Amino acid sequence: AKLNLLRLKKLKKRDDFEDILEERRNSSDLRYALRCYTPALYKGLVPCKASMLKNIVLQSDSLQYVISQVSAECGESQEAVQEEASLLLEEMAHRLQLGTIRFFAFTLSKAFKVLFRSVCVNEEGIQRLQQAIQEHPVVLLPSHRSYMDFLMMSYILYTYDLALPVIAAGMDFMSMKFVGEMLRMSGAFFIRRSFGGDKLYWAVFSEYVKTMLRNGYAPIEFFLEGTRSRTGKSLTPKTGLLNIVMEPFFKGEVFDVNLVPVSISYERILEEALYARELLGVPKPKESTSGLLKARRILSEDYGSMHVYFGQPVSVRSLAQGHINRSQYNLVPRHIPQKPAADTQSFVNDTAYRLVRLQEESMVLKPWVLVAMLLLQNPDGMDLSTLTEQADWLRRLALTFGAFLDWPDREPCSKVISSSLVLHKNLVCVSGGRVRLVVDEPSGAELSTNEMAFNQAVSVLSCASYRNQILHLFVRPALLAVALQTANSNRRDEVYNCFNFLWNVFSNEFILCPGAAVQDFEEACFLLGKCGAIQELQQDIVTCQSGQTTLAFLCSVLDPFLQGYQVILYINIYHHKGTVFSIQYFWTEFFCMYLTNGKITKHFKSAGTFAYAHYIPLVVCQIEQINSNHALECAHFFWNFYIHMLFVYAVHMGHIVVCLNNHKNKIIVAYR
Repeated sequence: AKLNLLRLKKLKKRDDFEDILEERRNSSDLRYALRCYTPALYKGLVPCKASMLKNIVLQSDSLQYVISQVSAECGESQEAVQEEASLLLEEMAHRLQLGTIRFFAFTLSKAFKVLFRSVCVNEEGIQRLQQAIQEHPVVLLPSHRSYMDFLMMSYILYTYDLALPVIAAGMDFMSMKFVGEMLRMSGAFFIRRSFGGDKLYWAVFSEYVKTMLRNGYAPIEFFLEGTRSRTGKSLTPKTGLLNIVMEPFFKGEVFDVNLVPVSISYERILEEALYARELLGVPKPKESTSGLLKARRILSEDYGSMHVYFGQPVSVRSLAQGHINRSQYNLVPRHIPQKPAADTQSFVNDTAYRLVRLQEESMVLKPWVLVAMLLLQNPDGMDLSTLTEQADWLRRLALTFGAFLDWPDREPCSKVISSSLVLHKNLVCVSGGRVRLVVDEPSGAELSTNEMAFNQAVSVLSCASYRNQILHLFVRPALLAVALQTANSNRRDEVYNCFNFLWNVFSNEFILCPGAAVQDFEEACFLLGKCGAIQELQQDIVTCQSGQTTLAFLCSVLDPFLQGYQVILYINIYHHKGTVFSIQYFWTEFFCMYLTNGKITKHFKSAGTFAYAHYIPLVVCQIEQINSNHALECAHFFWNFYIHMLFVYAVHMGHIVVCLNNHKNKIIVAYR
């Protein structure tokens, strides 16, 4: 019954959207910025200014307890440690000022009207958020694909007269002259990327966040993924901040906390070329004011439309019912820090995965996402007519699977595809009725083989970042399609065993909620049955002849990832014998060397490009003993996917076995 409810919910009618830039194009931006701003506030709000907030944090029992501990441990006076805590808080804290918000409202209106054709927001989501803000403390959890995300969030909330959020931002931004201070005055509070076991810093940071939450000071905003996704896939959620904002509920300090997932979808990402180069080993440019000024050239580009979907507020109280025993927190005084119990950690982790999954399900997919997927499966290019026909087929399949597509219903498919190709002319070109990826070749410059390979990889990875936006829709049916191809029979239990193995292998590659393998299997069966690819009998799952095209396509969805594993494992066995190697080595020493010598086939070359795109973390390869049965299971599976060369030495000589560590996200080579 719960599964059927889930299916109905996923296929329900979506909220309507409103373009918030439409009014901006027809009225004064200055009047908009200076208008009366009177947001509805939390009913339990304890009014205080930013300076008062700092005093509350510094005088809190929990921080004073840690200060006394640190003082005793390091031999410094409590006054000295208190002063250090005050300096940390001064470095961290926001100074939200309405005047700065009005400045951003004016300047961002100008910029957004140039950058985007439209910025569409679901009004029902805004209404739900407005109600939620008044009832309980609210935590906003947007997806993170661009630096534009947090600016757009504050802009939208100001537009709808909602309480402005305080935003967790990295320390990188604080060092930007003028800009860092402007961000601070617009609600950003700055935190280190890692705390390195600094007990005092953690205490100041966590107490600051919890004080804002308890007092209902403002909605708190942070990114569950921790950083921007460079690949277009959702990243494994980070649970540190989520645990902090849940703790006041666990300890009975607030009645409830509302978690609001927000899905931000771009038709064209501002940093697309930058991301591709970062994935290829080019160092990330340091955030600076001069860099920001140089980036103003993007104002001459067209970035299409943007959709922002505010999801249903998720009640922590409702989620925790029957899962968390809050009475355990009564055994220790509230001000004494406690390490979360195992059941609490598991609950927070499960909640984080659910929230990212909700973000994925509400992503608005553009036609270009489908086009990119097809072009990457046809690296030599496609006839425009064939591309249009296949894109229309893929559109229908995506809708059958419950996709949230931004596709003009009344326009012919050919016009939609042509418009998409024009918008992304930096990535594709149409010549002689044929569409292919563009490879940057500077005029007048003779490029080396390495440079040509690098430029081709930039184009492929830029396209792949868009293709990856739709993977969440296909990954479960794709896992089942591969399982059906590799299982020894049509028996449902054997197909499930193969599916479960794949599910575990890719549990760090995609957002697969912990412990949800059975539910994901049922969902995949439902979707493949719905599109006519399989038929479920009592004990068997039978593929239908009419669904062979669909099953073949779904298998190809996982090909880049399987190929990526192939290349990395090949290098580890035949070149490094299990030792750690760097990302730079992969590109400069191995990939380009083999390409130059003509030893990499087109298939293998494609695999190398995808492997390099962080589909698996190259820098965590290590030697480790593993279970031989699991290794043989992996070997059998990859054998069925044309990776036999990888295991010839292992299987026939018995000296080396290769395995994927599903829990630590590591590639392991074990020596017997």
